[in-house]
Amino acid sequence: MRCGSLKTGIQFDAVEPIGRAMSTARKIAHDLKDRHGAPLGEQDVYLFREGTHSELYAVMGCVLDTDGATFRLWAPGASRVSVIGEWNGWNGDSDPLTARGDQSGIWEARVPGVRRGQSYKYRVAGADGVQLPDKADPFALYAEVPPATASRAWSLEHEWNDGEWMAARRERNSLSAPMSIYELHLGSWRREDASQLPSYRDIAQPLADYLSACGFTHVELLPLTEHPFYGSWGYQTTGYFAPTARYGEPQDLMHMIDVLHQHGIGVILDWVPSHFPDDPHGLGRFDGTCLYEHADPRQGYQPEWHSLIFNYSRHEVRAFLVSSALFWLDRYHVDGLRVDAVASMLYLDYARKDGEWIPNAEGGRENLGAIAFLRQLNDSAYRAHPDVQMIAEESTAWPLVSRPASGGGLGFGMKWNMGWMHDTLDYFREEPVHRKHHHGRLTFSIWYAFTENFVLALSHDEVVYGKGSLIGKMPGDRWQQFANLRAMYGYMWGHPGKKLLFMGCEFAQRREWTHEGQLEWTALEDPANRGVARWVGDLNALLRREAALHELDFDPAGFEWIDVNDAEISVLAFIRRARTGSPVLVVCNFTPIPRMNFVVGVPEGGVWNELLNGDATLYGGSGMGNMGGVRSAPIPAHGRYHSLTLTLPPLSTVFFKPEGG
Repeated sequence: MRCGSLKTGIQFDAVEPIGRAMSTARKIAHDLKDRHGAPLGEQDVYLFREGTHSELYAVMGCVLDTDGATFRLWAPGASRVSVIGEWNGWNGDSDPLTARGDQSGIWEARVPGVRRGQSYKYRVAGADGVQLPDKADPFALYAEVPPATASRAWSLEHEWNDGEWMAARRERNSLSAPMSIYELHLGSWRREDASQLPSYRDIAQPLADYLSACGFTHVELLPLTEHPFYGSWGYQTTGYFAPTARYGEPQDLMHMIDVLHQHGIGVILDWVPSHFPDDPHGLGRFDGTCLYEHADPRQGYQPEWHSLIFNYSRHEVRAFLVSSALFWLDRYHVDGLRVDAVASMLYLDYARKDGEWIPNAEGGRENLGAIAFLRQLNDSAYRAHPDVQMIAEESTAWPLVSRPASGGGLGFGMKWNMGWMHDTLDYFREEPVHRKHHHGRLTFSIWYAFTENFVLALSHDEVVYGKGSLIGKMPGDRWQQFANLRAMYGYMWGHPGKKLLFMGCEFAQRREWTHEGQLEWTALEDPANRGVARWVGDLNALLRREAALHELDFDPAGFEWIDVNDAEISVLAFIRRARTGSPVLVVCNFTPIPRMNFVVGVPEGGVWNELLNGDATLYGGSGMGNMGGVRSAPIPAHGRYHSLTLTLPPLSTVFFKPEGG
């Protein structure tokens, strides 16, 4: 099955998983000691109050045993706490919790008769004795299907079969590895029944097969943490340890990740520590006080999203969030976290007018608590799991985001390149006749390309809220629109940095994305859309195959301009290199005018084979090209002793490599 072979009434061919030969009974041990169900000791309390406990999920919340459960809740401002649920008829007097006498603010009780799957909440009275809205468990492992809001008693046993992936993922997730990420909103990728959301378990095999066919190395899932409003796409989280029940049970998500791993697909989870909704059952004013959030709305309320902001300076809040991050890495074998809206965390005046924010202790606009938290988060994640990646969505020029905290950075492994995204889309919106006046939008990115470890992201944010689709942004007639899109993807895959593409963009979906319904799979009945899908699949295959296109993504030694100044005809030519082996030449023609006998200087002589040509007829192009390869001539050009005389097809990106390299 090729990428783009889907049709209405989608059928998937089976793909042999890489871990099929392994015993289905094999269970992968955690890097950290599995303490789930252990008693809450003095050391736990000390680390919690210090803000450095990273495994709170093992001792807090509802911990099931053979004949009941132990409940633990952090509510230092409460005067009374009880657990209510199906086993006691939701009676607030049946199962009170007792405050520990260690100044931790933790309440606990052993409750017999609790069974797996039963729903429960906490009934909390504030310091004034006034009963608050019943609260879901902040540490719940599972919740009722929204719009219901109760937590559910649960346990997370699962027999993993991804040992081959886990043993090799350090190499697959390394900064020098090929990385092409498919960003996915699970509820709207594919629905057999338009009126019903898919399940983790049912979507696992089709998704793994599709991503394998398209050549993507990783999938990034829009937030799956429990959220009350489906239309928030998961970005308004209430359950930081619970996958949303909309798509099934926690073990169903584990199964999906397991299947993806068996097919060689890494899993990145979108994770949101920047804000949370004020739903009554959630974290807001949890014990009658602003426990998780700042009390002052100038610090604790996010006007852009009408949500609450975590108090990152509170030790227990930092421990809660770090534990949430490590939970997904520990228990769900997630290969990385993409941390949402980092800029909103870093700046106290984010989305605020003068007088609507409070300066830090030094009089500045930087959120010192958030900076310390992010460094702790990344240090903790990489210490426990050095084979994962932490990725920041950070939209400003904050320095050293993807540099170690020990050197003054924030400690992320990678950062989304929002500047590249804006400049590239702005350039391609221009009619080709005007692009010569905007040439610098494409060349500027190399000036800062190696200041961070960048991911080139064309994400969901670019195809919603009236922005239309990527194909809809391209100018010209229908043929030129598709050619422009293929040229842009070729330039993107040739440019230094890891790649990310939102679902549907791989086959040029024409309508804007909506979280209701499914992707526009019927578009694949059109040869032009199938051509784009095949182009993306072949770009991914080339990215994996050619070390020059990925090994030195974050090193200036991996990039060399050949021709950067040809603005008049809107042509770019550059070389990509690996540590050893042959380079790859990338030449882009961003006008619909073919360039015949175009001379390009190259670093070595001989035959240069044409690896990929975006104008090939199998992609929907006009079929112009270089007959599979070109022999160099000893004629100097662009400061080099050898040159190629090429045919540059219209609106295309072409890749070349020395023969035998």
